[in-house]
Amino acid sequence: MNMAKLLFKSSASVCLLAACAAIASAQYEGELTAKRRLFPEVGSGLRAIKRGDTDKIYVLSSQGLMVFDAKDRKLLTIGSPAADAPASKTTGPGGPAAGASFAEDFDVDAAGQIYVADRAANLIAEYSADGNRLKSFRVNAPISVAALPDGEVAVATLHDPHLILVFDKNGRDIRDFGELEEISSREDLNRYLNSGYLATDARGNIYYAFIYTPEPTVRQYDRNGYALQTIQFTEIEAFAAAQAARKEIERQERKGKQPAFKPILTAIGVVRDSGEVWIALHNRLLRFDKDGYRKATYQLYTPDGTRLDANSILVEKDRILIGSDPLGIFEFERPDIKLGQ
Repeated sequence: MNMAKLLFKSSASVCLLAACAAIASAQYEGELTAKRRLFPEVGSGLRAIKRGDTDKIYVLSSQGLMVFDAKDRKLLTIGSPAADAPASKTTGPGGPAAGASFAEDFDVDAAGQIYVADRAANLIAEYSADGNRLKSFRVNAPISVAALPDGEVAVATLHDPHLILVFDKNGRDIRDFGELEEISSREDLNRYLNSGYLATDARGNIYYAFIYTPEPTVRQYDRNGYALQTIQFTEIEAFAAAQAARKEIERQERKGKQPAFKPILTAIGVVRDSGEVWIALHNRLLRFDKDGYRKATYQLYTPDGTRLDANSILVEKDRILIGSDPLGIFEFERPDIKLGQ
């Protein structure tokens, strides 16, 4: 891990230059209006949208994990992973009572195996492609999960001293990595502010998107934990929001109570083949190329002109699916493809 730290420090300076260069590289600023709403039964409680290596779309919401075919027909619904697991004696901060389900995130591997992060049950539950429960393993307060090659699983939690834990196919903790950002001098507050979402690309690289850092930030690691680059949105239009976030952090430091912050970065989507990164800052969608340069920024709207605050992003070959709680899932044309970028 010392090598990982060294590589991260060296890459950080490179990424600061990349962030500065991105000011000149942004190609388009505009509005994106959705073509249509998909899966009308999905609305309140939406958590995540994913696609495996098949034509199936997977959607996690308060109704369970739903699987749809290429024609948007629902094939099955997988219930709560806590329903057939022993009740947990502990929960993550702000989570529901012990034994209640609180599925935060999920991912699908190349074989169609599904991994669900259940914060209240303190476990990662694994399901087969046809929805049968296979096994589970304990993780304290998992909030995001990503499937890796060779049956490995990356998990982000609320409490671990590192950003990312990796488990083998038997549920054994085999490595951890990712140093916390120093955002607050209060240890518990700082850990909370380092919460993040996970994503991966086709090479097995792992992307950690910080939810609460004042400057929206994504770190990229290879699957072994070596830092590759940092993407950060630090341009002029982000300055006021970052300053307000830092003032709120200072205010809550003085209060000494359990932290409660509004997310800064609300969703991440990675183009699996190219490594492009798309992030959402509520209703603002930012596109970065594989080298971390910002290429465009868009404001998101539903077909009837309603502001769309994104909490999930799925970038596909010729379209983008944006999820919003409680508005649902909407289909957009990929503006970069349309404009030949």
